[in-house]
Amino acid sequence: MPKLLFTPGIYDGQVAIITGGGTGIGLTVAREMSALGAKVAICGRRPEPLAEAAASIGGDVFHDTCDIRDPDSIKEYVDKVLAKFGRVDVLVNNAGGQFPSPAQHLSPRGFEAVVRNNLLGTWNFTHAVANQAFIPQKSGRIVNVIAQVARGFPGMAHTGAARAGVANLTKTLAVEWAQFGVRVNAVAPGVIRTSGLDQYPPELLKNAVRAAPVRRLGAPEEVSHLIVYLGSTYADFVTGQIMYIDGGASLWGDQWPIPDDVPQHPPYPFPGEASAEESGD
Repeated sequence: MPKLLFTPGIYDGQVAIITGGGTGIGLTVAREMSALGAKVAICGRRPEPLAEAAASIGGDVFHDTCDIRDPDSIKEYVDKVLAKFGRVDVLVNNAGGQFPSPAQHLSPRGFEAVVRNNLLGTWNFTHAVANQAFIPQKSGRIVNVIAQVARGFPGMAHTGAARAGVANLTKTLAVEWAQFGVRVNAVAPGVIRTSGLDQYPPELLKNAVRAAPVRRLGAPEEVSHLIVYLGSTYADFVTGQIMYIDGGASLWGDQWPIPDDVPQHPPYPFPGEASAEESGD
């Protein structure tokens, strides 16, 4: 049972879908929403972590595999959730994935794969749930989990581009779908201590700590609390917002080192400005 920040029962009678709910932030959110009364549906591509996650969550949980890159797979999954629970009230778009790489070493296929997963996958799931549940029932709350991309995302150009697209989509849909009673927000975590960090070199994580004014990494529970708030009726007046939870890194730190010997180009005169030789100086 997670420690509860919110009043028990605030999610009673509500159904929440959490993509990528088998591990990390998604699993933490599923546990917290379930403890607050929600009926929870989680999905991912691998059945084993989902089954283990569902057992650890307890309560009324539905789990099944789903590929967010495949609209047909999503429709089938949402149909199953509706058949079991009758409605959907909250969608947490948490599934995604990327790998660290300097931009010059990214292959076209690698770039496309991450954009397809993180941008198109989020859109596919959002579009399906909106049309199968939220718009017909005239209510719904969407929380997109993106990344801290306020100043670009050096070393992760592929996911930076995708997450920035989701940020814009969040603002756009918040306006378009307000007429249907749908609220759309996004949470932008900094570096959070989850199993997903295992693929990154230790030096990068040390840099992340140095780049945050609070001098530490985040915890999945901290991100979950913010998502749970945005997914609740308490946040009904909040929509179209991108909320950073990054220890202040978006305001101050920088993880991408720039060498001292940056190539310098000769200074040319501005258009219409005479050079020193032409002016006789």
